[in-house]
Amino acid sequence: MTSAASAACTRSWSISEDSLKRYVLYASESCIQELLSASESGRVGGNDGWKVLTLDDGVEISRRRAGSLHVFRSRWLLQSVSPRQFMTVANAIDAAKQWDPNLVETEYIRDIGENLSIIRLRFGDASKPLFRNREFIVYERRETMDDGTLVVAVASLPKEIAAGLQPEKNNSIRGLLLQSGWVVEKTEDDSCMVTYVVQLDPAGWLPRCFVNRLNTKLVMIIENLKKVAEACPINGAI
Repeated sequence: MTSAASAACTRSWSISEDSLKRYVLYASESCIQELLSASESGRVGGNDGWKVLTLDDGVEISRRRAGSLHVFRSRWLLQSVSPRQFMTVANAIDAAKQWDPNLVETEYIRDIGENLSIIRLRFGDASKPLFRNREFIVYERRETMDDGTLVVAVASLPKEIAAGLQPEKNNSIRGLLLQSGWVVEKTEDDSCMVTYVVQLDPAGWLPRCFVNRLNTKLVMIIENLKKVAEACPINGAI
């Protein structure tokens, strides 16, 4: 590798707290609208390019193309689980370790506003090939819409900003999580409809392999999250 190429790989930007917050608010607003659109697609006419891959036991897994990558959507109804109850287990990093065993290390890098955080996620050597040794620096924004719908928007920071906040470790590959997250809508009998959208470039994998592995992974995550949410007290605090 040439010195110029090496410098390009390690380039980072120093950014003020205010500028970081403005960027994340702007980027996450677009992410929220994408998530809300994905949650409504197929229920209000038209499918916007979504193709249903599986529909089993009330759980729908769909996919659509986004340029060279694929966006995955899972949607399911959680009976007798309130939106607030579900968000308690979906938002907490400690709970995330329970439902995703590939996640071996997490760190809140900083809070930059109410319900707005920068987080580091690392998958270790024992992870499955899709996530092995991948590290993600992401923002997480949680919003309650006017109708009570809860949205969690998650996506990677640009590489230069992420490098300025958290330099890359030599033994990890920095993956890219594109606009992803949760939409949780209240339904009858204190149940909720949950839509989970993920768009991921883990680096170093071909799209076809990524498609097959992530489809299987989504089903596992859904099943495990249902168990954790159902075990959570109805009045659990966030």
